[in-house]
Amino acid sequence: MSKKDIELTGYCGLYCGDCIRYKSKASDLARDLLAELQATGFDRYAEGKSLTVKEFKNFVECCRVLEEITKLQCNRPCRGGKGCATFSCEVIKCCRSKRYEGCWECSDFEKCYRFEFIKPLHGENSINNLKIIREMGLSEWAQHRHKFYNW
Repeated sequence: MSKKDIELTGYCGLYCGDCIRYKSKASDLARDLLAELQATGFDRYAEGKSLTVKEFKNFVECCRVLEEITKLQCNRPCRGGKGCATFSCEVIKCCRSKRYEGCWECSDFEKCYRFEFIKPLHGENSINNLKIIREMGLSEWAQHRHKFYNW
């Protein structure tokens, strides 16, 4: 495993390199699309077109979704930054306060409440990865990792 792979290993056991948000092309494309829609005055076109195509009535909501997608981009993995781009991570705070390299160094990670926010998207993948890291070590675990997302 390379030094970069170690840097992409999150404190929680997820691999930042697998994340949709990490260096997200979708965020760049959403930003570009919004800029183009604004530059062309597409909002006025959508308003008029909504009289014959009902989906255009949702144009404003569509733009709000695109704006949120642009905010998702994360260019620094949690080891090099402060965690995910949109919130402060309690897992990172805990590890840093205990001077842990990651949750795999903690004897209580399997029942820690700080993983609850991860479960809707990641299920038990984080916990399973932490077990692998504990067993194999940080430098060897990545090729055995569980999927980043549940889907």
